[in-house]
Amino acid sequence: MDLLRTYTDQNDVELNDPEDQNQNPNPNTPSPDASPPRLLPGKSAAPKVDDTMLALTVAQAHQALSRPIDPVQHAVAFNPTYDQLWAPIYGPAHPYAKDGIAQGMRNHKLGFVEDASIEPFVFDEQYNTFHKYGYAADPSASAGNNYVGDLDALRENDSISVYSIPQHEQKKRKIEKKKEMEEDKDPEEVVDKVELDNPASDTWLMKNRKSPWAGKKEGQQTELTEEQKKYAEEYAKKKGEERERGGEKGETVPDKSTFHGKEEKDYQGRSWIAPPKDAKATNEHCYIPKRLVHTWSGHTKGVSAIRFFPKHGHLILSAGMDTKVKIWDVFNSGKCMRTYMGHSKAVRDIWFCNDGTKFLTAGYDKNIKYWDTETGQVISSFSTGKIPYVVRLNPDEDKQNILLAGMSDKKIVQWDMNTAQITQEYDQHLGAVNTITFVDNNRRFVTSSDDKSLRVWEFGIPVVIKYISEPHMHSMPSISLHPSTNYLAAQSLDNQILIYGTRERFQLNKKKRFAGHIVAGYACQVNFSPDGRFVMSGDGEGKCWFWDWKTCRVFRTLKCHEGVCIGCEWHPLEQSKVATCGWDGLIKYWD
Repeated sequence: MDLLRTYTDQNDVELNDPEDQNQNPNPNTPSPDASPPRLLPGKSAAPKVDDTMLALTVAQAHQALSRPIDPVQHAVAFNPTYDQLWAPIYGPAHPYAKDGIAQGMRNHKLGFVEDASIEPFVFDEQYNTFHKYGYAADPSASAGNNYVGDLDALRENDSISVYSIPQHEQKKRKIEKKKEMEEDKDPEEVVDKVELDNPASDTWLMKNRKSPWAGKKEGQQTELTEEQKKYAEEYAKKKGEERERGGEKGETVPDKSTFHGKEEKDYQGRSWIAPPKDAKATNEHCYIPKRLVHTWSGHTKGVSAIRFFPKHGHLILSAGMDTKVKIWDVFNSGKCMRTYMGHSKAVRDIWFCNDGTKFLTAGYDKNIKYWDTETGQVISSFSTGKIPYVVRLNPDEDKQNILLAGMSDKKIVQWDMNTAQITQEYDQHLGAVNTITFVDNNRRFVTSSDDKSLRVWEFGIPVVIKYISEPHMHSMPSISLHPSTNYLAAQSLDNQILIYGTRERFQLNKKKRFAGHIVAGYACQVNFSPDGRFVMSGDGEGKCWFWDWKTCRVFRTLKCHEGVCIGCEWHPLEQSKVATCGWDGLIKYWD
């Protein structure tokens, strides 16, 4: 207490003595004799800490508090607020959907995107216009304001785009460019003639900068030279000759025919090709022939094909490798009745029309000829410049003027013989076409080729409707239709005959297969008996083979020819008689 009292008294004395205070206003001011004060730096015992990451974390926390939560995430790294948890998923709230835009209106994960149909050229034009002039067309604007950007520049430039340069501007640019080119030329410049003639030099490039075919032709030639005139005359003459020949491209020889019979008409005025009145089928069943009845010999080289006269079979037509086609009598004298000469090379195929009054021949001279059987006149001739391997007429009575030919250039060509015009080309095969067979009431046809495939076509439509090609298949140079029209027999070059159905699927009948003969390398004809009970085929050793249709067993073999037996035909009326032909030049008749 005494100490406190003393302390108070001292304070009172100081307050009551103002003079002493005036005399010494700053008692803390050091005297000049005193030592200078020492300023020591402040020190902290706490360690230094890098707070950069702390600042980033705080910033992210603030950012996280403001962003919406992704509903598919499974972990949330902060404590979200109630508003964040119940905010719409994307976009603004929708009155009928709690998660933003209604599901039916959404075509994008961020909402509804409206298509803007703008062509790339139009977009580029407006994009470049905006960057150059500062304005562009607005596709989504209303009719009143169709532009965005600098509208003053739009008025000044009269709304042009970078691609729509006015005509006067184009003319101006052309004149300026021409002036520049003229200024570039130096009249005093000495041109080196060697460099001027050298296309690799810059001088030549500068002189010939204008394209030789640009603009109008100057100094157009009006008169032909003598050499050009001569060539033009020769070309016109050649074309005229081709037109006179009917546009044939094959080798041509004069057509002629020789009749070998006694008289062309009998005492009643009937033609020599008229069928006998009493020619009828003796019975329904066919029998396998056993012995040789007759031999026709007249061809000097091999015979490539034979065909009986349709329905009656009283005549037989043969195609020879000696360029001749001959027709022989079957019922009476057994002699050659007429020879048709119109090919310069071997005849490959022959085919009668439905009534037998006309027939087709196809030769290696690249010509197809349509003959009158009775008179031997050539009615018309056709050629594409390629070898025809097979010729067929459409079997329909109202389409007997339609000719189909399988060519060596992989095409099947269709002609209308009335107009001699090619009306269709079936071009899908990868090799020469070997056979044409009509099926399904003549609405479709099947073709085989060297490309080892079968193709089925709708008549008149050049699109394959069925393509049959297997790794085990070989080329099939001969195909024949079963009398029931439900099956096709195809001679395969791996020494077997395969059977295909002619229904929708054209499937291989695996239960029926005829083998035993050797035909590899030869286009031996396969054929059926008229009642469909037997299958027959020639072979490479001169034999004719007969198989039973039901059991697929070999029924009989006949040694017919020396060399290849290439063709065989069953007589349409006499059920036990068969004709064969071979490369020995003979045609044999068997009973």
